[in-house]
Amino acid sequence: MNYRLSHIDALEAESIYILREVAAEFQRPVLLFSGGKDSICMLRLAEKAFRPAKFPFPLMHIDTGHNFPELIDFRDRRAAQLGEKLIVRTVEDAIAKGIARPTPGESSRNRLQTPTLLAAIEEFKFDCAIGGARRDEEKARAKERIFSLRDAFGQWDPKNQRPEIWNLFNTRINPGEHMRAFPLSNWTELDVWQYIDREKLEIPSIYFSHRRQVVRRDGQWLPVSDLITLKPGEEIRELDVRVRTIGDISCTGCVESPATTVQDIIAEIAAAKVTERGSRADDKRSETSMEDRKREGYF
Repeated sequence: MNYRLSHIDALEAESIYILREVAAEFQRPVLLFSGGKDSICMLRLAEKAFRPAKFPFPLMHIDTGHNFPELIDFRDRRAAQLGEKLIVRTVEDAIAKGIARPTPGESSRNRLQTPTLLAAIEEFKFDCAIGGARRDEEKARAKERIFSLRDAFGQWDPKNQRPEIWNLFNTRINPGEHMRAFPLSNWTELDVWQYIDREKLEIPSIYFSHRRQVVRRDGQWLPVSDLITLKPGEEIRELDVRVRTIGDISCTGCVESPATTVQDIIAEIAAAKVTERGSRADDKRSETSMEDRKREGYF
């Protein structure tokens, strides 16, 4: 009898293998959990990899303080449901301690997550940080290995990466170094939503169509919040929108959408001609490329 895995089954099996490899090879790993769709899938994969035991790592979120409140509520509730430890380190505290330094006039705090993350890794002596980044998101992320070495300064060298032939991973690190592990590397945005649909995973409400006040800026519908100062000629509109990717509320673009179910979202993504990070205004406005930011320690 022949048994063939579906492509989702194959991706799931690979990701579970990677998570178990992390647990076997590292002494102090951590799983980054923001409450976004990719990290939601990571939690389900961790359940399948390690339950009924506790996860062999805590969860951690680097909180910009500029988040959608729906996301923070979901993050805390989901961690409590699982009974897993959630560590939160905030950009606000990092600024107060001089770890992160905002640039005058810079509204987004996404850049400030990097020093905050590196400080948290040093604080807890984590030797591997597991994240939900995928190769289809952005060209710099497509360059990165599943097990990606960071030097003693938390930096990434794209020209000096370890080969990963036949899923054999070199996890050796020197004191002060750490690894980034990406179990969803080979997944696509569509795969993520198909997995959410198959596993019947709960997701934050902002992924579905909802009525929200928005303003048009830089080709994006940005959500109106206390962090948005209207510019001359800008007008607040109220539209049925949802988010595709979640970041700092000051730069996360919304898309007009009637999608109220996961199946609706899958159909919408399958027909989309713009990538999900095409709705991130900070990527469009940033003076440095994603690769440069990753070299400095961005996830």
